[in-house]
Amino acid sequence: MTIHPGGQNICGVSIGVLALESYFPKPPGHIKNPSSLNFTTLYEMLDGITVPGLLANPDGEMKTRLIDAAKRLEAKGVRAITGSCGFLAIFQKEIAAAVNVPVFVSSLIQVPLAHQMTGRTVGVITASASSLTDRHMQGVGAENTPVVVQGLDHTDEFATVILRNERTEMDLTKIEAELLAASEDMIARHPEIGPIVLECTDLPPYAHALQARLKRPVFDIVTLSEMISRAVGQTPYGGFIT
Repeated sequence: MTIHPGGQNICGVSIGVLALESYFPKPPGHIKNPSSLNFTTLYEMLDGITVPGLLANPDGEMKTRLIDAAKRLEAKGVRAITGSCGFLAIFQKEIAAAVNVPVFVSSLIQVPLAHQMTGRTVGVITASASSLTDRHMQGVGAENTPVVVQGLDHTDEFATVILRNERTEMDLTKIEAELLAASEDMIARHPEIGPIVLECTDLPPYAHALQARLKRPVFDIVTLSEMISRAVGQTPYGGFIT
């Protein structure tokens, strides 16, 4: 007989997500679309914290709310914690120090890894190049990694919907086209780039198209979450020896 101590309302959750408030579409491949993910998720909603707010004013009150939310996720039994916006990198160290489960609130954590794996400059595609600061890179230990940053600040559809929050309806085909155009411009200017890291959690749905176009490895918040989910939830291997 196996007796479990109990005490959890929901069981079997691998990844907890600090979820900013947003209402634009989340297609398959988005961290806030659990139907497409191969790991279990639990969302801690952060009403009032939006992408524009995080980019413009990542203050101490916001950090306190994020830490409190991370603690709630830990108390609910998640095995690791991520976030729904890569700009949470600015609070990575503080959130990780506040809980006792692994924390990876930004895909930018993969920037040093991608460089070490390839020995080449890392192309970082971000929602807003003007908002991505040294503090964000320091938060994930990437301040000394050679990178080229490409923003989507001056796009039409992406900037209107996601950066400025002017409407909630979104043309997914236009978003993909804007991402591909920006990435091709980045590679044209910097052909030395090897791996690509997508800072923005809204971009993984288009990662397959990006890789097909650029012929380079692409890292994002979902690739990272899949790895961490395996690391915190190891299972026996099947197969045979003889």
